[in-house]
Amino acid sequence: MLGRNDSFQAGGPPGVRKPHIAETIAFVDGLPGCGKTLFSPIVGTFDRLELMQPSYIVEFVCELHTLDRIPDDAAHVLIRMVTDLQLYNGVMGREANLRFDDLSGVWSNANVLEHLSRLVRGGDARVMDRIDRDRPILNLFTHFLLGKGGRVVFEALGPRARFIEIVRHPLYMIKQQFMYMPRWGADRRDFAVCFQGDGQMLPWWAYGMEEEYVRAGLMDRVILMIRKHHRRVVENLNALPESCRSQIVTIPFERFVLDPWPYLHQVETLLGTTVTKRTSRELRKQNVPRKMYAEGIGLKIYRESGWQPPKGKTEADEFAIRREFAAQHASDAGMAMLDALSAEYEAQYLNGDSTDPYPRSFESPALGPGVSSAQTGRPAPTP
Repeated sequence: MLGRNDSFQAGGPPGVRKPHIAETIAFVDGLPGCGKTLFSPIVGTFDRLELMQPSYIVEFVCELHTLDRIPDDAAHVLIRMVTDLQLYNGVMGREANLRFDDLSGVWSNANVLEHLSRLVRGGDARVMDRIDRDRPILNLFTHFLLGKGGRVVFEALGPRARFIEIVRHPLYMIKQQFMYMPRWGADRRDFAVCFQGDGQMLPWWAYGMEEEYVRAGLMDRVILMIRKHHRRVVENLNALPESCRSQIVTIPFERFVLDPWPYLHQVETLLGTTVTKRTSRELRKQNVPRKMYAEGIGLKIYRESGWQPPKGKTEADEFAIRREFAAQHASDAGMAMLDALSAEYEAQYLNGDSTDPYPRSFESPALGPGVSSAQTGRPAPTP
């Protein structure tokens, strides 16, 4: 556990890494429940795109950097080294995921034979010849990365970084996040950086709002997390040179699942590649396009995360069902914040034609002091 006031001790020469292997690194990024596992296999069918894979170490580096535990130069070196190593090992088949049920596994990929053949091809130095010839694009899916590490990632990778930021209406993400919320820092399978704050172990994203987090009930914590992510994204984008905005494409989940091709063409331009014949097959597999937002595919992992087939006849019905679920668990102040976040999202992505990566400002009513679980009539959770 990290104490908030324990700062790192700078000393010794700064770390460097100048040569690189990965020419283009695509980060399919967003909040949990935003639709990354729908989009990542689709973009994985593009020409030269690698099999989608997580990048846990890059995420851990950014989380520790957010907590002021890693200096900029160390974060830059680690991000450069890890992304190069992920591409190098991936092209060699050294860390191939052969689990049948994993969404990021070889068997769930549209190009199975290519990845199986890597297991028997020459490795080491011969891999570099294939990388130089084929120019593969690293395909990573990440959580919160633009919010928790956007600036440091762009500083580390420069023009090689490409962000495909998946955004989704808050009401469509809250159930999955609500189900996961008790696991932050408590479950042995929760692999996220935590810190010691206000006498408790808190998740990295609660840094700077420890009192609000401790006072809040579980649903209010979900709402605070969504707000914190949006604000961090705005802060990071404002700290970037304007040129970096051309390295980001934002895809609203709702619009994409109804009409995917305008966004797929944007990604083609972003990554400097093209769709393939496999892209249309993967779209059908993901039930895209569809008639309603919630008409997903009934995979076990989605059901375990709270997904259900549509119950309402209209999108308004589905939004109302999800808002009612939130209202059963949130405080009045939390619901006011959620309604403000929802209205902001709808204005930015559903009701207009804005192409900004994110709203320039994202002001929502603060969850005021004194709003506790006791006041809402629910027992206080134990983080």
